[in-house]
Amino acid sequence: MSQRTVVVLPTYNEIESLPEVVGRLRAEAPDVDVLIVDDASPDGTGELADLLASRMPQVRVLHRAEKQGLGPAYIAGFAEAAALGYEVIVQSDADGSHRPEDLPAMLSALDSADVVIGSRWAAGGAVERWSAGRYLLSRAGSLYAGLLLRIPNKDITGGYRAFRTEALRRIAPEQVTSRGYCFQIEMLDRAVRTGCRIAEVPITFDDRLHGESKMSGRIVFEALRQVTRWGIERRSGKGDRVDATHAEVARV
Repeated sequence: MSQRTVVVLPTYNEIESLPEVVGRLRAEAPDVDVLIVDDASPDGTGELADLLASRMPQVRVLHRAEKQGLGPAYIAGFAEAAALGYEVIVQSDADGSHRPEDLPAMLSALDSADVVIGSRWAAGGAVERWSAGRYLLSRAGSLYAGLLLRIPNKDITGGYRAFRTEALRRIAPEQVTSRGYCFQIEMLDRAVRTGCRIAEVPITFDDRLHGESKMSGRIVFEALRQVTRWGIERRSGKGDRVDATHAEVARV
């Protein structure tokens, strides 16, 4: 697709992987820009991002004063990208786990969708170098959230996604309250409930290039506890995760 597109990359201590990730993005999708959102990384990632931006006009940097969590970093990046006039906004990781080589297929799928999920669990999707425990935890998380929140997609917890900016306005990320792992679930829940057309494109999910994963069993179980609360509230008629105004816009 020919619409102005940007990939939002939140960073916190990703100085080792960031140059390779940006380089691969530029090679695989040369017409796509990159917005790095750095949460005052103490390892110098923000300074490196500025250096990359000084050498590549397609790269921009948004500096934030402190680490506030993955969700708020994405929300800030989405708002900045929309203000800059981008028509397609992609969320990805800066640790190398989301392959830039999968991005062209995801963007092509936006021709007939509002939101595209880079899916590990769709037919043809895969994960690399995961332990059996991590694999089962991730699959179970998606299955459980889908069942409780009635989300029909296969990969509900993945963070590699492409949005039409007009769809993001309907989803209203600024109203999302989750900060970490659960951010992905809440965003997709809002996309489903505001009537977005959602496609899944199979991807291969790599382990991070450097360092250790920030994911833990505790983080996952906290997210699933939140999902349980939402599911119970929804079935009892006490909870609604989408503002009525946005739901009405989606039906027009």
